[in-house]
Amino acid sequence: MNDHATVPARPLPEPDDAIAVVGLSCRLPQAPNPAAFWRLLAEGRSAVTATPPDRWPDAGADHPGLRHGGFLDDVDRFDPAFFGISPREAAGMDPQQRLMLELAWEALEDAMIVPASLAGGPVGVFVGAIGDDYAALLQRSGPDAVDQHTLTGTRRGIIANRISYTLGLRGPSLTVDAAQASALVAVHLAAESIRSGESTLALAGGVNLNVATASAVETERFGALSPDGRCYTFDSRANGYVRGEGGGFVVLKRLSTALADGDEIYCLVRGTAVNNDGATAGLTVPSVDAQREVMLRAHERTGLTPGAVQYVELHGTGTRVGDPVEAASVGAALGATRAGSPLLVGSAKTNVGHLEGAAGIVGLLKAALSVKHRLLPASLNFAEPNPDIDTAALNLEVNTTLRPWPRADEPLVAGVNSFGMGGTNCHVVVSEPPAAPDRAAPAVPAAPPVVPWVVSGRGGAALRAQAAALLAGVEEQPDLDPVDVGWSLLTTRSAFADRAVVLASDREGLLRGLAKVAGGEGGPGVVTGRVAAARGKTVFVFPGHGTQYPRMGLDLYTTNPTFAHHLHACDTALQPHTGWSLLDVLHQKPHAPDLDRVDVVQPAIFAITVALARTWQHHGITPDAVIGHSQGEIAAAHIAGALTLHQAAKIITHRGLTAHTLTGTGGMAAIPLPPDTVTTHLQHHPTLTIAAHNSPHNTVITGDLPTLHTLITHYHQQGIQARPIPIGYASHSPHIDQLRNHLLTTLADITPTTPTIPFHSTTHPHTTPTLN
Repeated sequence: MNDHATVPARPLPEPDDAIAVVGLSCRLPQAPNPAAFWRLLAEGRSAVTATPPDRWPDAGADHPGLRHGGFLDDVDRFDPAFFGISPREAAGMDPQQRLMLELAWEALEDAMIVPASLAGGPVGVFVGAIGDDYAALLQRSGPDAVDQHTLTGTRRGIIANRISYTLGLRGPSLTVDAAQASALVAVHLAAESIRSGESTLALAGGVNLNVATASAVETERFGALSPDGRCYTFDSRANGYVRGEGGGFVVLKRLSTALADGDEIYCLVRGTAVNNDGATAGLTVPSVDAQREVMLRAHERTGLTPGAVQYVELHGTGTRVGDPVEAASVGAALGATRAGSPLLVGSAKTNVGHLEGAAGIVGLLKAALSVKHRLLPASLNFAEPNPDIDTAALNLEVNTTLRPWPRADEPLVAGVNSFGMGGTNCHVVVSEPPAAPDRAAPAVPAAPPVVPWVVSGRGGAALRAQAAALLAGVEEQPDLDPVDVGWSLLTTRSAFADRAVVLASDREGLLRGLAKVAGGEGGPGVVTGRVAAARGKTVFVFPGHGTQYPRMGLDLYTTNPTFAHHLHACDTALQPHTGWSLLDVLHQKPHAPDLDRVDVVQPAIFAITVALARTWQHHGITPDAVIGHSQGEIAAAHIAGALTLHQAAKIITHRGLTAHTLTGTGGMAAIPLPPDTVTTHLQHHPTLTIAAHNSPHNTVITGDLPTLHTLITHYHQQGIQARPIPIGYASHSPHIDQLRNHLLTTLADITPTTPTIPFHSTTHPHTTPTLN
């Protein structure tokens, strides 16, 4: 099951209209997602089982063709609230609508596209579907089962329309009924829509659910079902097919766009074609010539010769009439053009049954995964050829083992067939994608000390389920980079109201945290909560002196390029006024001044807070208002747009330089008491004053040093833990008044402008000054 490492010796010429497959989803028998489907294929397993007792219970025992099938579990399960659908409406919806809503979402997530980002855009939805089993069940229940949701809930065309409506997509939206060719015809139409410019992106797929007894019985009485419950594709035992159910989607976009977007590409849709058998010996009798023509037409569009094809995913129903016709047409169109080894063929119907209207998407998914993994899975149930199929003369070989592609030194090219019982034939040619363009390797920052993984869901149960699914997915892929996982969760997943953040420094810690979220538990490194329905306002608060610490910001500087860029910008703006390097100060270089000097610490705090604010803004966290305490007002004014970086740098530098001239003349202290209590005490110390109200129970005082030390000692004697603040002068006191005239003269050339973000003052709480 490991990917084959061979790389093609020469690239394929890429047509201008090549379409890239950038996302997949599926729900198939014993394969709830593409990874599980690949395991099923690679392990050579059959998902065909005995029919569950609750499926077709009134069919009776005399229908051998209904004894087996490929079935989905829980087709009645659905989370309507996730899609904004009421429970009552959900009950009236065809489960095919419900399934394809889920698969559309999953396919977009696999393509790393946030579904909400597509709203209003020309995104097409093309779904192949031919059954109305749910409508038949409702009709059997009589008029009392009909309500206002029945009309939209049971119409086949709404399968595609429901997706477009829910996601807000404005491209073409249609359900295709071309019998068993429906899903692959939907892919053909989607590719044409992209080539014409009608759609910039398209979801294409198919769905089939077998829930009504009548449709099962009519299929058997038509004579198409195998009494053995197997598809014996091209085998001498071929006697019909076994029914399967499920659905799938591919996400398509133009190759040039996918390359520009840096998408992971599963394969390319290089050419597609559709035709009809026309008049044959009977309505359901296929035509060798028509099938051969549709294959050749599709290959003409690729710019490749038919001999380039190494594998064909057959329609391969395992019927006495259909198999020999398909073998003859494939041999004539593609097998005869190959020199040397025979053309390999096979059918996923031998694994999951015939999904009828969705059969074509199953074949395309198998081909796409085979290209991605560079391996060809076995076609099951083949022992010896149908006597009406001369595989040697047709140069065909049924692939019966998991193996590398036969000519791994050449580009991987496959064809996919899908034929409808009424004569509609469709063929799609896929190939491996081109190598990603060479790009200059970006500088790789050191891993951050803590990695966040963000998970969200609509409701607590959904959140836990998402965490469990992520945990299982990461455990299956031990080579995943935790930082990449965190980035993808933040940027390529929808963010719902119920959220959890797991924080850890390594993979094991992150997995432990995910397990706690999945189990509904809390613990260290796990934060859970719910976003309020009404978004509150965001305010950036910029601190003053006293928030510094040795080597502050250096961890973020070494791990976050955005923060590093803006810290460099601040350093450049400060140096003409300081004469020293901020980065040398933060790194504690021997020649750098000490961080605790007032003329050093104030520019340093300014630079750190400005770089932090710019980093938040870079990640989409924008303030509705800004406010700053003391020197923090300068940083706030810059972020608000009132001051340029160079103006703010000059102000903060000269503020510190001027304050430095007062060093030794006063001091400050933090008192863990309410302001009213401290004010009473200060009545006996007139040289002290209140500098700041830090909280209802914490007050900062300022003034003469001897008096300050006396009061601190008095508090300590009373058991009150007052503490001096490491600052060499009496900030926020009358001591500062003597600096006013000097600062006004030094900064006279600075003219602030009107802020673009509301700026609030801490000294005039009822006003919003413009700084003009």
